[in-house]
Parts: sequence; C-alpha cells; structure tokens
Amino acid sequence: MQHLCESRYFRCKPVNMFRNYFVVAWRNILKSKWYSLINTLGLSIGMAVALLIGLWIWDEVSYDHYYPNHARVAQMMTTQTFNGHTGTGQAVSLPIAKELRAKYGSDVSKVAQTSWNFGHILAVGDKKISEGGLFAEPDFTEIVPIRMLSGRKDALKDPSSILLNQSMARALFGKEDVVGRIVKMDNKAQLRVAGVFEDAPRNTSFFETKFLLSWGQYALQNDWLKRNETNWGNHSWQLFVLLAPQADAARVTAKIKDMPKAHNKDGNESLILQPMDNFHLYSDFTDGKVSGGRIRFVWLFGIIGAFVLLLACINFMNLSTARSEKRAKEVGIRKTVGSLRGQLIGQFLCESVVVALLALVLAVVWVLIALPFFNTLADKDMHLPWAQPLFWLLVVGFSMFTGLLAGSYPAFYLSSFEPIKVLKGSFRAGRYASLPRKILVVVQFTVSVTLIIGTILVFEQINYARSRPVGYSREGLIVLNMTTPEISGHYDVMRGDLLHTGAVVDMSESSSPVTDIWSNQIGFNWKGKDPNTVPLFGIVACTHDFGRTMGWNIKEGRDFSRKFITDSGGMILNEAAVKLTGLPHPVGEIIQWDDKPHTVIGVVKDMVMQSPYQPIKPTIFYLDYGWTQVITVRLNPAMTTKAALAAIEPVFKRYDPGSSFEYHFVDEQYARKFADEKRVGSLATVFAVLAIFISCLGLFGLASFVAEQRTREIGMRKVLGASLFNVWRMLSRDFVVLVIISCLIAIPISWIGLHQWLQQYEYRAPMSWWVFAVSSLGALAITLGTVSWQAVRAGLINPVSALRSE
Repeated sequence: MQHLCESRYFRCKPVNMFRNYFVVAWRNILKSKWYSLINTLGLSIGMAVALLIGLWIWDEVSYDHYYPNHARVAQMMTTQTFNGHTGTGQAVSLPIAKELRAKYGSDVSKVAQTSWNFGHILAVGDKKISEGGLFAEPDFTEIVPIRMLSGRKDALKDPSSILLNQSMARALFGKEDVVGRIVKMDNKAQLRVAGVFEDAPRNTSFFETKFLLSWGQYALQNDWLKRNETNWGNHSWQLFVLLAPQADAARVTAKIKDMPKAHNKDGNESLILQPMDNFHLYSDFTDGKVSGGRIRFVWLFGIIGAFVLLLACINFMNLSTARSEKRAKEVGIRKTVGSLRGQLIGQFLCESVVVALLALVLAVVWVLIALPFFNTLADKDMHLPWAQPLFWLLVVGFSMFTGLLAGSYPAFYLSSFEPIKVLKGSFRAGRYASLPRKILVVVQFTVSVTLIIGTILVFEQINYARSRPVGYSREGLIVLNMTTPEISGHYDVMRGDLLHTGAVVDMSESSSPVTDIWSNQIGFNWKGKDPNTVPLFGIVACTHDFGRTMGWNIKEGRDFSRKFITDSGGMILNEAAVKLTGLPHPVGEIIQWDDKPHTVIGVVKDMVMQSPYQPIKPTIFYLDYGWTQVITVRLNPAMTTKAALAAIEPVFKRYDPGSSFEYHFVDEQYARKFADEKRVGSLATVFAVLAIFISCLGLFGLASFVAEQRTREIGMRKVLGASLFNVWRMLSRDFVVLVIISCLIAIPISWIGLHQWLQQYEYRAPMSWWVFAVSSLGALAITLGTVSWQAVRAGLINPVSALRSE
C-alpha cells in the first residue's frame, strides 16, 4: 500500500503522504535502535548547547530592555588624552548638565546627574544592611523609569526621602507597609521611605542599585558640591539624558562634543553620548570611538554554539551514509515500483526530522538539568520562557531546521542509487564513497581541537596575569570601608587597640584600596617638565603606616615616618610615575601640585592596583588623614583567620557602632579582576568537552559500523594468524590519520584566532608550543580510546562464528 501510494503520488492527499512518511520513519528508527540512539543523543546534546547559548545571547542582547524607553536613554561620556593615551570614561563635571538644559532642550528632553553606586549602610533599629545606592536628581526616575509598587515616583524632589527596591524593603522591614517608615543612612541622615519600586532584572545596568536618594541630600552631606557647580575640571559624577523623540545620539554628540573646550581652552576633553542599548555590549573605546566590548563574546559563543550543533549534524550524516549499503536494496525496490526521487528524499528527510524532534525533547531535559549550573557559571539568571509561544515556535522551527540540515546529505545521497545495480547485487558504494565521511570527521575534530587549544590558552593567560608580581603581599590583608562619620578621627587610638589584640600586625587608612585607584589628578609640574604635556597621575592619600601594612618594596629613599614632620608635604612615587617624570634621581626633587611644593622622599616598586593585564598607572602616594575612605588591616599569620576576625570585630564596633562589621579579603578582591576571563574559560571548557564528546560519539558509531562491516575480513585475518594487535591497528589506523589531519588544520587556525584575541591585553602570555602539542596528543589519545573498545571487541570475536555469519 505504501508503494502504491508513492507510485500514484498525484492521487494521494498530502496528509496521508506525510503520515506514511512518519510511520516508515518510525519503523526504521526502531529497526536500528543502536544507531538511532547515537544519533538522537548526539543531536540532543548539540541542540542543548545551542539552546543554552541562545538563551545566553538573548540575555546579552536584551540587556536594559526592561526599561521601556531604553532606545532614547544615553549616558554622557568624556574623552581625554593623558600621558600619550586617549581614554573614554563615564565620569563628568557638574556644569555639563546646566548647559544641556539651557542650550540643547530641543535635543534632550530630560537630564539627571547621579553619584556612583557606592555602598551605604541603611539601619532600622538594630538591623543594619550595606548595599549600593545612588544619589540622583529628580528626573532620573523618568529617564530610567522605575516601576513603582507603592508610594511616589517623584519623591527624589524631597531631600529627606528615600526610594527602596522591593528586596531592600523586605530585608529592612519584612512584609510590612514601609511607606512613611524611617531609615537611618550611614548613621548620618534620617530618611523617610517615600516609595518601593520593583527589583530590576539581573540583565540591567542598575541591577545593583537597591535604593535611590535625593540629590538634595547629597548636597547637604557634601558642601563642596556647590563649589564645583562651575568647575569644568572636576570629573566625579555621572550624567544621564533622555533624548527627544526625534533626536539621535550620534547627531546630538556632534553638536555637544566640543562643549568643554569653550570653557577650558587648554583642555583636551570631548563629549560622547553613549546610548543605553550600547552600555553593555559596546563599552570599549579606542581614540574616543566605540571599538567593541562584550559583543565579541556574543559572536564567540554564537559561533561555538553553531559549530557544536554542526558536529552533532555531522554525526547524523556520517552514520546515515555509512549504512547506505544496508538501505540500498530498500531504495532499489521502491524506485522499481514507481517511487520518485523527490519522494525518497522526503522520506529520508522525514526520518531525520523525527530524530530531531525526539532530540529536542531530550535537549529540553538536558537544558533543565544544566541551567542552574550554567547560570552560576555565566553569572546569569536565565529561565526557559515556557509561556511564550514565540519561544516554542522558534525552538520547534530550529529543531526541524536542524533535522533538515542533518538529513540533507544522506537524503540526496541515498536517493541517488540506481535500482538495477542494487537489485542485481552489483551495487558497491565506490572507492571514494567514504571520502565525504572522512572529510566530515576531519571537520569535527578540527573544531574540537581548536576549542581545546583555545580553552587551554585562555587559562594560560589568566595564570600568566595571576602570577604577575603585584609589588605587595596580599596574604592576610582585609579592607573595610569607612562609611559612617564615627570611624574617622580615631586612627591612632583605634590602631593601638587593634595591635593590642594580638590579631593585627599593622593597620592603615587610605583614599582607595590597594586593589584600585579611585582618584586621578592633573596639575603637576617639576624641573624639566615639557610645558606642552598634561600628565595624569593616580593619587592615593594614606596614613604613615600604609606602606608597612601593604608590604610594599622601597626602591629608593625611604618610607613615610612620624620622625619627620616635613613628611606631611612629602610624596612617594611608584616606578611608573618616575618614568613619566623623567627624573633620573627623583628622591629630594620638588614636584608642584596645584602650585604647592611637595618633596619626593621615596620610590616604591610598581604595585598592580588596577587591571593585571594592563601597564601600571603612574601613581603618587602622600599623607592626608582627612581624605581616607578605606581601612586596611594585616592579620597576624600566627592566628587562625576566624580567631583574628573575632578578636578585632569588637574594636571596630566600639569605634563605629553605626556600621555592621563588613570586611573583604584583598586576595578575593584581586581574584575578581580575573572573573570575566575565568568565566569565558570555564564556559569554553564545558563547550570543548561537549564538542569532544559529540565527536567521539560519532566516532564510536562509525567504528562500530566499520567493525560490523568487516566482520568476515577480521575472521579471515585471524584464521591466517593475525593477532589482536593487528586487528586493532587495522581498524584504528584510518581514524588516527584523520585526527592527525584535523590537528594539522586546527593548529594554524587557532594560532591566528588566539593571536588576535591576545592583542587586547598589553600584559599577555606567550603562545607556547606545548599548548598545541598537548591538545593534539589529547585528541589522539581520546580517538584511540574511543575506537579501541570497538576494535578490541571485534578482534575478540571467534573467527568461526564470524565466517559462519557470512
């Protein structure tokens, strides 16, 4: 009945035809359970990887789309050139906002200045919570529209008000109605909760902003704010704008880019409006222009996902074409009774689509199992959008496309057999019939070996930067932020109490932690300085004990000392700062800073305080007890960390009762500098392992088929005296040759790609030969391990049984 339907195609309804295709496809799948299992498993893993990467890519490209007017929001950026380097950053001066409102109202609907998302302590009774929040002008809630759950959205007009997000409100008050309740901030201000807004998703720029504070309150706490309202040189704030409906960020940038030069003719500053849609993916700038960002990871993982899925499709093609002789008679009979080639193609494509749909079900199961782990690895909060019809339409369409792609070559290949040759028994696959399969195996292992090489080199780069000398000792260092005013002004007494506990070796205060530099300044002059240059230095205000606490290395001169009163006007330079000044013997030289003389008393070896992948920033250290914001403590190595922390906690609570005892280990803060690269390496490792697994799965299926196909040959060889080793070598040789070819192709491809990737780091690992050698040998070992099981199994078959079966 099946063949009559096919021979009278024009009389059959399409529904009956496809139902017939499905029934035959299902029977063929059940008939070859082993190969169907390999195909389904391989495809399901490839599809699961593609689904996970697809979810990750969607999370990335939809960043900030939570805000309905994201296409009109932009942040002001400034581009400046210092020390021969042009950089673009988010810090802006205060007068820009006033001029935007006054002169560019037709292009900019709303303007709002904000502080940075620094941590503040919110207290309700004895409950104290430290989280990040912004001081912002009232229009900020219109530019970045928060979704209010209760209270007033315009509350930022009132300096005594605060807006909490839902999580913060629950943490402070539980499930009570919090509007109108009082919160104490940093043990300074009593603020009234004016509203609660919805938590922003993780894939937003303001996910870590847990509360909003009035700009008026910021002005009350910082009297120097008013003095900087006309200062175009102090870049200490952020600025966000809502563009007019007809405005475009690029056109508005062209109008305003030279605004600062009209007020500071000696300056080299220009302005850029960065659209919110580019905040996340296009955050890197070169010479004042966008040069990329996380978008390179989107492309990278998109390509990896496509290749892993391709590997799974190759498995399907290889196993289907390898079994061509077993289905040749079927094709011959069906063509004899009138089946058209198009009908045969449809039948084989239907089989592959059925396998793909089965694989989709299994892939969804894999994704559900892997998603929690994947979220942790990728630092995401992704979920399958079960309730969105578009998602299921895309997923089913994607799986059908995968099935058609995987089954295309086998369908056209199998349907091309000539029925006369097949039925006469004279059909042979041909001398070069296995060539396409060999090419596909080479493609599989080329991709897999390239991924292995890339993964190893990513971790090599991380380890290379991690092992870079940092210029100080991180062991036992902890830092605490000086958030409340009570902690200030007690330095000497508190330090004495901490040393008296025996848990502390030394303590100091500074304007920034040793893992960062929070202030950069210009306005320096010295003997022999080129008057046409405007050098930029990192500035760290510190106490006398900073160097001893950090364990820095004095190269020339001496450390700060209480024995010398003149050290209040002294400076210590790092090696990069000495190189920038060009002073051959800097100790004793005078450096003018804002026309005030400072004597260089020492030079320290460079310390890695910022990115471990970039050159050391020229940095100046000077004494200033009034500008410190961070406490650094070195714990006694003779005590356990737990005991030491328990001993010093009461001391901090005595001097800072308004804060909770929150500390951070310096080595953990330093480790965070490698987070992005480590995350990429970990994800690449997972994908490389899956790629190898899929490739080996296909190799296992092919080896199994080849062993089955050559059963009689193996039996005859054993009768003639062939050993188990001879059989193993015979079956393994061809696969090993293919993998060697793959390695020879993968090595130059990966070298070119990774060389380009490493160029983004100025401090980068060398591309050692052993990375390529280990990857290639590993691929060969995996190949031999995969094929050997089938080869040994075939070699152990009794030759009498093998010959009788023929």
